[in-house]
Amino acid sequence: ILAAGTPQVLLPYDHANRFIHELPLVRGPLASWTAWVAPRTLKPQEAAQLTGMNEAQLRAVNDIPPRMLVKSGSTLLVPRAAHTTADVTGHIADHALLSLSPETRPPRTLSFKAGRQGDSVAAVARRYRLHAAQVAQWNGVGAQARFKAGQTIVVKLPAAAAPASPSVRLASKNARPAAHKVATRASPVRKRAATGAVPKIKVALR
Repeated sequence: ILAAGTPQVLLPYDHANRFIHELPLVRGPLASWTAWVAPRTLKPQEAAQLTGMNEAQLRAVNDIPPRMLVKSGSTLLVPRAAHTTADVTGHIADHALLSLSPETRPPRTLSFKAGRQGDSVAAVARRYRLHAAQVAQWNGVGAQARFKAGQTIVVKLPAAAAPASPSVRLASKNARPAAHKVATRASPVRKRAATGAVPKIKVALR
């Protein structure tokens, strides 16, 4: 709903007029959710703590996969605090994005003993799909060297990274709680008598 693509809500025709007439009578905020902009790149757990949410709920509401970071400037849907009175700004409502990046992990260090016949630096590099220069540097030997039988060999393997996720609009095919007010004007009724469907009326959001 925050994205600018479809700023409308569909209501059954026989309830639309009641909705329009009773909306101005509501006292207090019209939304129980609002938009929150990440001040820096955060883990979902950190974002949940800053917004007073449960991490599992934050992930579910904002569709955040495991092992992903919330990039700085991303907009998340969070519960509206009781003291929050300001509406979501028009700029955020029209341009809000949720950007994610894979969570980086330190390389995994692996040590093992060279075989009875010894192992060359090149052979170890091929076995673990590494560069010979790296293996040589980690073990303090030359790139053409050969390890003696029983000698400890150290290699550093990269941690498996989560697939990169593109930036996505907050609006999706699944309904989200409205984070801004609903206008009280209705667009023309579109009847679909030919298909037998229940007529609906469109109400603009802002």
